[in-house]
Amino acid sequence: METALLAEFKQHSVFRLKEGQRMIHLAMEKVSEEQLWLLPGKMGLRLGNQLLHICGNMTQYAIASLGEQEDQRVRDEEFSAEGGWTKAELLQKLDETVALAISTIENAPEAAFLNVRKVQGFSFSGLGVVLHAVEHFSYHVGQIAFWVKQLHAEDLGFYAQHDLTQLNE
Repeated sequence: METALLAEFKQHSVFRLKEGQRMIHLAMEKVSEEQLWLLPGKMGLRLGNQLLHICGNMTQYAIASLGEQEDQRVRDEEFSAEGGWTKAELLQKLDETVALAISTIENAPEAAFLNVRKVQGFSFSGLGVVLHAVEHFSYHVGQIAFWVKQLHAEDLGFYAQHDLTQLNE
């Protein structure tokens, strides 16, 4: 039986992944196929590379590590691509990766969250693995949003239907 605390952690981790996925879709609606592979600066990362990198990291951490699957990530390929994927293909890859990560998080037994393993040379419990996957995803969602805002000089409307000025209760 799962503890209430672990159930809460899983619920909020899944919520954050779905929120990030939603935000990426909203941002990418404004991006052309050409803009997908524009380099934002000398040390910037193309939107296409961002999406490939998100999928690679989430697969390595949330799916392979927590789900006890073989790690087959080739990280350098996420950064070296200069095309070869359409926006629709990348969003499909993102959606499939997020769905599999969510399924892995929701179905992992409590022991998997306590077990310590090595990922990218770091030692993490399953809790740490999920925390990293969610945090890393959110970090790149912010980078994508920033770059798309720079391309179009407009708000992306992530929370257009919400009053974010409400005070805590």
